[in-house]
Amino acid sequence: MEYIHGMNQYAHVILKAKEEQEILQGFPWVYDNEIFSVKWNADDGSGVKTTALSEAEIDDGEAVEVYTSKGNFLGTGIFNRKSRIIIRFIGKEHADAIMADPSEYWRKAVSRAVSVRGISFGEGDSCRLVYGESDSIPGLVVEKYVSDGKVYLVVQFLALACEKFRAEIVSALKSSVRCDGIYERSDAPVREKEGLELKSGWIFGSGPDSLVITENGVKIVVDIARGQKTGYFLDQKFNREAIKKYCHGKRVLDTFTHTGAFGLNAVMGGAKEVVSVDISQEAVDIVNRNIELNGAKDRMSALCMDVFDLLKKYEADGEKFDVIILDPPAFTKSAKLIQKAYGGYKEINLRAMRLLKEGGILVTCSCSAYFDEPTFYSMLTHAAMDSHKKVQVLEKRGAGPDHPVLLGYPKSEYLKCAVCRVM
Repeated sequence: MEYIHGMNQYAHVILKAKEEQEILQGFPWVYDNEIFSVKWNADDGSGVKTTALSEAEIDDGEAVEVYTSKGNFLGTGIFNRKSRIIIRFIGKEHADAIMADPSEYWRKAVSRAVSVRGISFGEGDSCRLVYGESDSIPGLVVEKYVSDGKVYLVVQFLALACEKFRAEIVSALKSSVRCDGIYERSDAPVREKEGLELKSGWIFGSGPDSLVITENGVKIVVDIARGQKTGYFLDQKFNREAIKKYCHGKRVLDTFTHTGAFGLNAVMGGAKEVVSVDISQEAVDIVNRNIELNGAKDRMSALCMDVFDLLKKYEADGEKFDVIILDPPAFTKSAKLIQKAYGGYKEINLRAMRLLKEGGILVTCSCSAYFDEPTFYSMLTHAAMDSHKKVQVLEKRGAGPDHPVLLGYPKSEYLKCAVCRVM
């Protein structure tokens, strides 16, 4: 078989026939069951060997080149036998071009990601600087938080493909962003699926574990050390801003509130009353701190309760709201649990529709990549039908521009946010 690029020190992974179609469309991963064979130079000097994947002498973390069954080069990725995603692409260049100077390669990659954010965000804005595969830096998440004039980065190395270049990436971040500290939150269980240990703590500079950022004019406490994921969900920034115009003089229910950010934006929009609800007492404690910070005690309160139970109680008690916000955590993190998640999403949306006054506004979200847009809007349709409501979708929204969608990679378009009028 003839290859476009001559055999070098990097193994060539050959895919099964037609397995390249999604990759050509932009999909950034190779699964183990998509590989036909592996070709590499034997260490003992016996020449080039071609074997099945199971017999290939490749160490986890090695750069490999990926080819179609016809010998066409697709790109370079990092190999990891411990993961079902056995190769994550790091570039369309050949491996020797990338690995000759990895520091410069990742400096350019990080600089590209940071510069894109500069189009929509100013120096004083908190935003996501790197969004993994969408920025061609697989497994890496970098958040920028601006607090009291200082800039802190929170990073997550979630895959071996970025962990291998940890030193180069951290160096690139320091050269691309003027920051006072970098805090690592590589404590997500997904790292264990990559064969990596969990890590957290300051890896450059220092600062407080709890920051106060300003978003849409609202002050928010962000616990970067103990909060969910990186401490805050920056992806909803523009959706929070968008709800303000629907809240003036209204009674608002803000569910799965986390930090109270949606509710506080409602207050900024002129809401007369906001009830923010979360099942976590720690979250409610932060909400109360944020209410105090923003001088919103006269119009906003926080409640620690299971949202499913609260919606049932409110319905039984005949409570009514003008605006209801549903921003739940992902009800499914796998394709196998979509039907179970469908039931959960449908229940909260159906009950919310019943609790709204005539012509009320429902802001409803899903952050599960597996619960795609057609499924999400199908669920809303059936919730409306079963609640005997007529629903108009006023706005279809998603994550902000700091979470770019990579065409060919559906998981990057994970957030759905619908603003609906319920009649």
